[in-house]
Amino acid sequence: MTAFEVIHDFPAAMADRAGAWNFIRGFAATWRSPLADGDGWSEADLDAAEARLGVRLPAALREAYQLFGRRTDLTSLQDVLLSPADLEVKDQALVFRAENQAVVFWGIPIAELDQPDPPVVLRTDLADKGAESWDSWLDRFSHACLELVLSESLFSSEDLGDNRALAEGEASMLAQRFTRLPLPDYPTSQTAVPAVRWFADPDLIIRDDQRTWIWVRARTAEALAQIRTELPGDWMMDYSY
Repeated sequence: MTAFEVIHDFPAAMADRAGAWNFIRGFAATWRSPLADGDGWSEADLDAAEARLGVRLPAALREAYQLFGRRTDLTSLQDVLLSPADLEVKDQALVFRAENQAVVFWGIPIAELDQPDPPVVLRTDLADKGAESWDSWLDRFSHACLELVLSESLFSSEDLGDNRALAEGEASMLAQRFTRLPLPDYPTSQTAVPAVRWFADPDLIIRDDQRTWIWVRARTAEALAQIRTELPGDWMMDYSY
């Protein structure tokens, strides 16, 4: 069996739900700790949520919650994957994730809940409530889970993670040096453009936010030191100076 590797395994993760769950299993085992019994919510927990809300939960959501829904180190270090008891319906969307200051919410349109792997929408808490709307985010819930696990990994280790502003021209250097992961561009809020891009090499995961800020998670101290050397600048977690 081939060892897990982010760049190699990501295309299969984008292909279907089974590929996404296999990727998350491999990612957890390689970058965090392996998934185990008890890391997911039970059928009874999800059935109770359906009864309380009066909706049917999509197959992809049920599968994800049963596989890793209780693993807060994979899902909720920065933003929060809601528990089955906290799922809610708001303005014709099933809300399943909340930004850490409740500024942004992720949901599934009620009209799409009958799809096995439905699209995900995004809503930002705005001062002008009339301007709020559910906007398109990612086209499959399983893709949203991949993004969620990658994003939360950025906050999983102070010793192996860092971030800093990108100077003019540096965003284009990322595509030259690293492999672009095939997640489509997506925004971090209703008004955020240009969108987020992901890159990787065997020991690094990199998120480029709006071509202005870079987040890095490394597997090794050597890999983190290398990107700091290749992209010198004011890294927020670099206390070596």
